[in-house]
Amino acid sequence: MARNKLLIIEDERPLAEVLSYNLRREGYEVLVAHDGQEGLRQAELKAPDLVILDLMLPVIEGLEVCRRLRADPRTRRIPILVLTAKAEETDQVVGFSMGADDYVTKPFSVKVVVERVKALLRRSEISPSDQEVIESQGVTIDRRRHKALVNDRELELTPTEFRLLETLLQQAGRAFTRGELMDCAISQHTVVLERTIDVHVKSLRQKMGESAPLIETVRGIGYRFREPNLASSRHRT
Repeated sequence: MARNKLLIIEDERPLAEVLSYNLRREGYEVLVAHDGQEGLRQAELKAPDLVILDLMLPVIEGLEVCRRLRADPRTRRIPILVLTAKAEETDQVVGFSMGADDYVTKPFSVKVVVERVKALLRRSEISPSDQEVIESQGVTIDRRRHKALVNDRELELTPTEFRLLETLLQQAGRAFTRGELMDCAISQHTVVLERTIDVHVKSLRQKMGESAPLIETVRGIGYRFREPNLASSRHRT
């Protein structure tokens, strides 16, 4: 069985070495880059299964690396775990809005990083026992091909946005709290920030265009995907 390939983009060499050593012990193949430009090059050429990304990088800073990874068709679906000393909630929201899938602040336990990596990789895998195609009101999730479509137009979603839409779509009509959506879309270990899930939903709605009202805001709770028999209901945005 092929090993998962991880790319660490971290300019602090001792930290990169510690992470690399521990992740290799877990059975992963590990690549390392020490600046943003080299990290992008390796991501494009070597197609890792997950990127561990520091934000404070030389040459090209981490948020720009994240943005470019999400903009490139070759790398847009790679899960991104951000490591940073920036612990403010606003910094986390910015990171998620640029396409990060999870966020760990420095200093951190290596064990925590390893567990987050495992969780993100599990969530990026497609279970053969699951229903492969989910469809409602012109919105389709194809798990086998990892594609999301609106009226046959493919959406360019981040992994988190894909899982968020999948979660809402497969239980249309159910109101999910923000905490439930974060658990489904990212990781049960992630600190839930209400503004963070709102950023993901806003981005997802923008990409869905005219179908955006299908994701309804449930005041005081969170979000739901509109049921087909509620087509005439008033939309909340």
